[in-house]
Amino acid sequence: MSKNAVGARTGSEQALALYQALRAAPGETFDEVADRLELTEAERERCRAELAALGLIGPTAGPTAGHTTPAVVAPDIALLALLRHERDRLESRLAETSRAHTTLETLAGPFLRAGMEPGSQVEVEIVDDPALVRRELAELTRTVRGSVHSMLTGSVRREEMALELAWDRDRVSRGVRVQAMYSHRVGQVPEMVQHLAARTALGVEIRLSPVVPMNMVLADDNFALLPTDPRDPEAAAILARGPGLVRSYRALYEYCWLAATPYGHEEPTEHGGDGLTEQQRAALRMLASGIKDEQVARNLGVSLRTVSRLISEVMQELDAASRFEAGVKAARLGLLDGDPHEHTA
Repeated sequence: MSKNAVGARTGSEQALALYQALRAAPGETFDEVADRLELTEAERERCRAELAALGLIGPTAGPTAGHTTPAVVAPDIALLALLRHERDRLESRLAETSRAHTTLETLAGPFLRAGMEPGSQVEVEIVDDPALVRRELAELTRTVRGSVHSMLTGSVRREEMALELAWDRDRVSRGVRVQAMYSHRVGQVPEMVQHLAARTALGVEIRLSPVVPMNMVLADDNFALLPTDPRDPEAAAILARGPGLVRSYRALYEYCWLAATPYGHEEPTEHGGDGLTEQQRAALRMLASGIKDEQVARNLGVSLRTVSRLISEVMQELDAASRFEAGVKAARLGLLDGDPHEHTA
């Protein structure tokens, strides 16, 4: 096939053409087929990653995957494997949700009351009415005496910005310390930039973090507003009162606060990761999501030795001394956005 015929294809079309050619020539190696289609190094690595993520080629043996014959999987078999994988994930998630719900009911009941220190009181309420949550926050503004600490995973709704500034004005005027933490991505939204500047001008301490674990509001070590499911911003909220429960969340907040960057402060210049290939980015996202090296190798259709080399190249590109540091820098730079390719081959 001529270069013009293949070169004009999009990335997915190239992967399809490569897959069809591999099926038509079972004795040829991956690189032999890619050479015949006149794919560049970047194109063939992108195609390899895409086909491996879809389960259409299996892992290959040998020092380098390109010089061995890949295991080509029929589309119907790959689809069945994907369906089985998704079914297992769904069943696991349902079991996890059921256990969490049972644990929450138990902790919010007699065990929580029995575990409190003498003389302390704890109240826990599950609220699924947004209007009630807003009323509680308004009441908090009136009654708080010492401090309010909040973290937010996303942007503030436009219609709520003025109300939040009014609350800030009232709290700060009474000497209440107000701290707020947002994701770095929020600090790049024009409306939020203006809102954060307005909050800062009123005396609110604001910091930005590459990762904000959940929406949270804490006050006076005696009040906590938390999500029942940190991964779902629309989930019902937990209203908790009593220092015995709130202190642990305050410790989590303080840890996140120390790791965040004060709003308006320049961060040290970091390597931007512009030199990373698609394969290196895919490996980075999978490792950051907790996938082990062996699974990364299977997903990409490469050897463990190749995965080690990819991670070494990623660390060098990001100027990181460890995998953990590379993950932190990648989060700050937004390199972890996208599908981590969890499907197995």
